Amino acid sequence: MNNIKPGDIVARKKYGKDIFFKVKSLIITDTGETTAILRGLDVRLVADAPLEDLELQPAEKVLHYRHCDIQKHSLCFRRILQRREAEREAFMLRGERPGREEREPDKREGIPGEGFFEVPGRVLHIDGDEEYLDKCLHAYEQLKIPAQGVCLPEEQQASKVEELLKEYTPDILVLTGHDGLLREKSSSYTDLDSYRHSKHFVAAVRAARTLRPTHDDLAIFAGACQSHYEALLKAGATFASSPRRVLIHAYDPVFVVERIAYTTIEKTLGPADIIKDTITGNEGIGGIEIKGKLRLGYPTSSY
Repeated sequence: MNNIKPGDIVARKKYGKDIFFKVKSLIITDTGETTAILRGLDVRLVADAPLEDLELQPAEKVLHYRHCDIQKHSLCFRRILQRREAEREAFMLRGERPGREEREPDKREGIPGEGFFEVPGRVLHIDGDEEYLDKCLHAYEQLKIPAQGVCLPEEQQASKVEELLKEYTPDILVLTGHDGLLREKSSSYTDLDSYRHSKHFVAAVRAARTLRPTHDDLAIFAGACQSHYEALLKAGATFASSPRRVLIHAYDPVFVVERIAYTTIEKTLGPADIIKDTITGNEGIGGIEIKGKLRLGYPTSSY
């Protein structure tokens, strides 16, 4: 127990060792007790626990845990790519853009869709966790979503977001990191002070909306594990966590973003249609309807 140090992978005995955490730091409380600050390996949760509640996890268990997580998000990746391919094939067969069934078809030469290219929505992802940001940027790359990433502590996101929006001019903004209900205040779900970082996400959303006020101009995903869902939506988020105050997966923001980025601007998506592509589902993610950000370009360049 006393050998636990920053960087170790541990689980909490009090909660049945259901989630694995990385120890970020050790602090001494006012009572002289050593407490570990923990961040989830696969969920966007920051927590604290006394050392006696922690169990160091052997390498083989950590490998198994990571393997199970890879299987979960790999399934989501496959579903997304299959859906995208089906939509592309349907478009090619119709010879017109999805959602244009009632309009005059485009007059195109050659094979329907030939010479056209896709321009998906551009993403600015601001994350309080550098490791999660790197994973999400890799996921965006795999899914062919143009994305820029900035690592900023949750407390600094509100003061920097306007400057970053002007610099990157994205179509979609992600404000995330870690969150969680504070143990001593967890009975007050409506009080922003009951959460570690919800108030910082709320402030960042409000700051973003002063510059880009409408959802159709800028779609915003905000929040992390157990975040104050209602406050985030009220502040102007398009999608947020967590309706049931549950933990959300590190990749859930990516899967929400992908559906918006790769849906045509002529189609309005219902939130349930977007949430079904996430790992956590509607207990962890919710939002409002939004127009897609995908545009078609023509012609493709010869170079």
